[in-house]
Amino acid sequence: MGRTARGVRGISLDEGNEVIGMETITPDSTAAILTVTEYGYGKRTAVSEYRLQGRGGRGIISVKVTEKNGPAVSFHQVRDDDEIMVMTAEGKILRTKVDDVREISRNAQGVRLIDMGENDRVIGVAKLAETTPEGVIEADGDESGPSPQSNGG
Repeated sequence: MGRTARGVRGISLDEGNEVIGMETITPDSTAAILTVTEYGYGKRTAVSEYRLQGRGGRGIISVKVTEKNGPAVSFHQVRDDDEIMVMTAEGKILRTKVDDVREISRNAQGVRLIDMGENDRVIGVAKLAETTPEGVIEADGDESGPSPQSNGG
């Protein structure tokens, strides 16, 4: 397509729905999808439970939304050895290992990840970068931190 093209429809949304994220998953992936809701519930679901979607699809339900758990606010492709950080509007932060979150089906509400006050809500979830003794491995696989050639100054 040219620079001025409008593109193609990625997903068809019902009124009131919105896109909260996107992941590219390979058919041979061993990862899981971590879904977190507004009221502090979360769950891991095996990638194999998600079917392939084409352009303009209606999407796939990833979590059963109820008044108890609230709408989904975040999802990430994760592995068992990953860590996540959950942040709330009132400033609570939870750092936890992904394998501490129960793996259950797509048609489930999830389990409580973080205790919150009645008026608090989850505003963000971040997957933490992998760490090595030399530095931090960024998403593209490059290491940041002191380079072997630098003299520290």
